[in-house]
Amino acid sequence: MASSIGTEIAETALGPVEYAVVGTGTPVLVVHGSPGGIDAADLMARILPRERIAAILLSRPGYLGTPLDGRAEIDQQADLLAALLDHLGQPRAAVYAWSGGGPAAYRLAVRHPERVTRLVVNAAVSQAYHLPDQDLATRLMFTTAPGRWLLRVLAAHQPEQYVRGALAGEGDLTDEQLTERVHEVLADPAKRDFVLDLGPTAVPDARRRAGYRNDLDRFAAITSLELERVQAPTLVVQGSADSDLPPEQSAYAAATVPDAELLTLDTGTHLALYTHPDAEDAQRRVVEFLTSG
Repeated sequence: MASSIGTEIAETALGPVEYAVVGTGTPVLVVHGSPGGIDAADLMARILPRERIAAILLSRPGYLGTPLDGRAEIDQQADLLAALLDHLGQPRAAVYAWSGGGPAAYRLAVRHPERVTRLVVNAAVSQAYHLPDQDLATRLMFTTAPGRWLLRVLAAHQPEQYVRGALAGEGDLTDEQLTERVHEVLADPAKRDFVLDLGPTAVPDARRRAGYRNDLDRFAAITSLELERVQAPTLVVQGSADSDLPPEQSAYAAATVPDAELLTLDTGTHLALYTHPDAEDAQRRVVEFLTSG
């Protein structure tokens, strides 16, 4: 089922941010991808035990309740993350980012090294990124109101077809691998619900369009995130069959961030950390990494 978390607006020194804190324990800043929003961050946080981790969820600028308002640059968004920690009275936190949340998370670790205890980046942008070509049907499905209506209908009434489409669109799997993965996801309520609930957060509708367009512009212009300056212990997670975020981006990050660890999920799509056959073990590793040290 979709989340119904209560959100607040933090009036930080760098402007308003939509946020929520769920759970208690080690503070972990959860940085969503592109598109996304605090609802996507909440889905990411499902793998974080609430009795061990206080997940700090937020909408990045241009998404849902956080206006873009002059916070378009990646470094400005990184500074805004630090300002949110200030608002919450958290001197330090671990950071867990996915996909388009990677650049802001990396730059937070570079620009505010004293604030980041540990860093987990899951299939995250680390170099210049350009959106892969999409066929007309995909564009219509995700960028028009009738297409988004059809997605909702499929999720509600034909979940197998919906899950198949989601996994096919996020990975380079053979027909046999795709069929097997779909069956595995449908047989596991946590995986099934994750895929079905992710859909509404991943469309560039009116509440997310400004952030999404800004992300694509900023990511295309990346020259260097200065990953060699990251001081926090870093875990990079990547599916080898990811068709959304080229695995080479994670390989580069793991080779450039000092002493970074790379966890590869073989035949994993962009959703590998949440849907792969070894997802439970990978999630355990992520939690252990975030809460140690």
